[in-house]
Amino acid sequence: MLDSLLRPKSIAVVGASRRAGSIGNGMLKHLVGSGFTGPVYPVNPTADSVNSVPAFPSIAALPTVPDMAVIVVPKQLVLGVVRECVATGVKGIVVITAGFREVGGDGVELERELLALVRENGLRMVGPNCMGVMNTSPDVAMNATFAPAMPPNGPIAFMSQSGAMGMTILDYASEYGIGISQFVSMGNKADVSGNDLIEYWQDDDEVGVILMYIEGFGNPRHFTTLARRATRRKPVLAVKAGRSEAGAKAASSHTGALAQVDIATDALFAQCGVLRADTVEALFDAAIAFSKAPLPKGRRVAILTNAGGPGIIIADACEGFGLEVAPLSDETQNRLREHLPAEASVANPVDMIASATPEQVERAMRIIAADPGIDSVIASYVPLGLEAPVIAAAIHRGAEGCGKPVLAVLMSKRGLPQGMAELQDTPIPAYRFPESAARALGAMWRYRKWLDRPIAEVRRFPVKGDCVREIIANAMGEGRERLSVPEAFEVLDCYGIPVAPFRIARDEAEVMAAATELGYPVVLKAVSQDIVHKTEAGAVKLDLRDDEAVRSAWREIAASLEQEGPRALEAGVLVQRMWTGGRETIVGMTMEPQFGPIVMFGLGGVYVEVQRDVAFRVQPVSTVDAREMIDSLRGYRILEGVRGEEGVDLAQLSEVIERVSQLVGDHPEIQEMDINPFLAFPEGRASVAVDARFRVGPPDAEGGRSW
Repeated sequence: MLDSLLRPKSIAVVGASRRAGSIGNGMLKHLVGSGFTGPVYPVNPTADSVNSVPAFPSIAALPTVPDMAVIVVPKQLVLGVVRECVATGVKGIVVITAGFREVGGDGVELERELLALVRENGLRMVGPNCMGVMNTSPDVAMNATFAPAMPPNGPIAFMSQSGAMGMTILDYASEYGIGISQFVSMGNKADVSGNDLIEYWQDDDEVGVILMYIEGFGNPRHFTTLARRATRRKPVLAVKAGRSEAGAKAASSHTGALAQVDIATDALFAQCGVLRADTVEALFDAAIAFSKAPLPKGRRVAILTNAGGPGIIIADACEGFGLEVAPLSDETQNRLREHLPAEASVANPVDMIASATPEQVERAMRIIAADPGIDSVIASYVPLGLEAPVIAAAIHRGAEGCGKPVLAVLMSKRGLPQGMAELQDTPIPAYRFPESAARALGAMWRYRKWLDRPIAEVRRFPVKGDCVREIIANAMGEGRERLSVPEAFEVLDCYGIPVAPFRIARDEAEVMAAATELGYPVVLKAVSQDIVHKTEAGAVKLDLRDDEAVRSAWREIAASLEQEGPRALEAGVLVQRMWTGGRETIVGMTMEPQFGPIVMFGLGGVYVEVQRDVAFRVQPVSTVDAREMIDSLRGYRILEGVRGEEGVDLAQLSEVIERVSQLVGDHPEIQEMDINPFLAFPEGRASVAVDARFRVGPPDAEGGRSW
């Protein structure tokens, strides 16, 4: 439990200073000024008092043992202070002091010693190199941070890996009256991590929304487990820094080229219900909505405005964030006509025109909110002679008792703070810009869908794991990092992934015999591992319909292989029956150092890296995850069936994704793999893998599991 850090009964500030402007002085001033409900003890061996508060020379000299110690001393003194905390029975410490792992060198060893001391003695520690903790509950009223102002109490809990970002957010929350319950600057998160805070806050009834600013994951798998549990109880929203291409992983396979750290983050969040925001502003826009308004029951939104332009902007933004600007019923439109000017538009968006009175705003709001075909309302008003507070009050009166989320947009700086203040104690979040409201409502709808999502189940299939281990061991024993095509197909077969029948031929006679046995038309592919993209190298010949075509194709491939070197022909060629029809898809995996195996599915073929119509999930992939990967593709309708064409067997595709997930989870030596194409056919016809590549290596090598 983290009560000693977030709900302490007493606090010592070790390093409290008389010097105005110092960190130790500021921490004490903020604690006392926040009205902390327990005693605050300045610890300073050279002062009798600090800021008129009696001081003590050491923790051992305090009249009682504090629950928490805020440590603001030079780094070389930190270990000694912590030992004193251990000796006196302090249970929680917040180490503000910097100069540890973040600076490298001796700081790394110093942090290691600090953590060992904490862990061995059962303390909990925030930091080091952090900016403190906060709890605004009236029962605690603790501001042990750098922030001079404490935001009002509210349901939002916020953790930040960046102290400076955290302080900025607290200032923002204070300025706009956004209610914060608890705040933690994690610093180096040597002990208390984001995972600990999620676990703690999910059971805290005073916390309704969890916000995170994340720069990296310590244990992604544990995060997934905790976050999946927490998001079933309350929304968890995150800003994850690092969306640049610099995080892309260089790899020769399609999957490796397409996967990167940021994509892995998106996949992880999708699997555990965490809502990702692109900016801190978007994070708090959504948090305000979650903290005030009820969740929508559906995606249908109505827009009420007194100006056409903002209505159009909101409509566009709503569609972009996954919402539907739904048509209003005939009854609703008729009732609106009775109360609005003749020039008003009663379609959705409803444009009341600039002359709309507060009474008309209230009445229109009430009529629209009552429409059974509407799940939520965004009411936008540009003050044109009327002050924002007057309109805000009218929107509130019209929305009272409707049971649906109503968001307000007050598009004028003049009167905006007063207008937002008018709505402060109502269930209506207010925004200055139309896109902000639409984005926040879109996040609420995404969370509603997550709550309605079936509980994910990770299936285990009966497989031949020993066979795969032997194949991989033999390849690695020979110093190979790539499996041959026959080996790759055998691995797939061991895990129940259907493979197109094939033969390996090493001369013209064997090629002709294999073609006759399999039946025309056939495909010839070079087996050589030195050629990754065989089509470009002229090492693939398709749709060979007779003996002459096969013989000619073999001679062309043989000539190409001879140019690659004398050993290029030794592996021979793969002869396969030509499969016609079907949809080309790709199923693959790459090992990401921080997240482990990342599974990919998408539309396949030779243009996969151009089209980039792919979806990713972090292994293990559940049944629900697999189906969401399919459904999320831009080209999903191609698989579902379009223009009279029969769709493919989506259940079989989903199962193949799950089997690949099990395969790469069982065998950490698999560093990358592609099945491309995996030909998907309609129900009743077996879908098959027609090409596959595997790269293997030691699990602890670069690209292996590092957590």
